[in-house]
Amino acid sequence: MRVDLHNHTPRCNHADGSPKEYIERAIELGIDIYGFSEHAPMDFDKKYRLSFDDMTLYEREVLDLKNRYEDQIKILLGYEVDYMPQHIDDRVLKSSVDYLIGSVHFLDRWGFDNPEFIGEYKSRDIDTIWIDYFSAVEDMAKSGLFDIVGHFDLIKVFKYLPSGDIRLLARDALKAIKKSNMTLEINSAGLRKPIGEVYPSRCLLEEAYAIGIPITFGSDAHSVDQVGYGYENAVTLASDVGYNESIIYQSRDSMAIKF
Repeated sequence: MRVDLHNHTPRCNHADGSPKEYIERAIELGIDIYGFSEHAPMDFDKKYRLSFDDMTLYEREVLDLKNRYEDQIKILLGYEVDYMPQHIDDRVLKSSVDYLIGSVHFLDRWGFDNPEFIGEYKSRDIDTIWIDYFSAVEDMAKSGLFDIVGHFDLIKVFKYLPSGDIRLLARDALKAIKKSNMTLEINSAGLRKPIGEVYPSRCLLEEAYAIGIPITFGSDAHSVDQVGYGYENAVTLASDVGYNESIIYQSRDSMAIKF
């Protein structure tokens, strides 16, 4: 069973192609379970996300596609939610979706993975950035608000790497993810970025496997040609580490399936 739960639509204002085109490409690739997880609205960084006014339209569009293509592919509905406690909105948290992905894209108000703000790295201590990032992921997991951890080590995106052992930096965050019964996604978007590898790295995935954290898969597509991108790399990595099951969600309930 091929699973791809992390994908976007043009409603986030930085993606191309129609949701219908994404689904038809997924069917071509033999993806069995495909999830839309649009950047959830909030009162910050409005330029790069769905608006509150479009929530109903987004959800309706995905559900219409789900009904239209039900004989060819299973379509799931979700949101990717930025973990910024003072900006998270109940309209998102209480939405009738299959799952919520919790992601950290900001340290304070700095969008560290946005190429527009890459210059900020030169004025920051890289080791401190990594500590702050995994502390935010830990807090996100402890919040209990989300089902899936988005791109666990996203902070590596531009190859500004710490001097210390990454496994030690991520240890408490992984423990919090395990305690919160969250799923860790293997996100292949990193293959398209300067870091050139999936999120999370092999060493962190091995740590996750050792303590029994389940996984799922996501290509983080923002265009039709990115649907399913790097899936084989992600599956090979997961299998090499020891995984043979992927988690999917329906109405916030999890289910394991073989891949």
